[in-house]
Amino acid sequence: QLQLVESGGGLVQPGGSLRLSCAASGFTLDYYAIGWFRQAPGKEREGISCISKGGGITYYADSVKGRFTISRENAKNTVYLQMNSLKTEDTGIYYCARGASISRCRPSEFGSWGQGTQVTVSS
Repeated sequence: QLQLVESGGGLVQPGGSLRLSCAASGFTLDYYAIGWFRQAPGKEREGISCISKGGGITYYADSVKGRFTISRENAKNTVYLQMNSLKTEDTGIYYCARGASISRCRPSEFGSWGQGTQVTVSS
């Protein structure tokens, strides 16, 4: 069964860190760009960070530049999102999805969505 599974979310205080994982099963991650997307309460899903098939090209939304780092470990069929210096506005459900290329890291260009993992940043 082809699927992406996110994990690593949780409750963290402002300034804290989390590492999200996106594990693929049923297909080889090597052939796809992977993106992380966030949906905050009452807002549309937005592209947070995307990484190319080989990992050489990355994209970050302005709101997370310098704080988040995306990486991939193809041997483990997994993509990670290291999130540091978390802010309350980072709260939301984080999804990963696959695409043909990172393009502009827009949700409409990605598919095979995971079920999401909740991240809550609160004191």
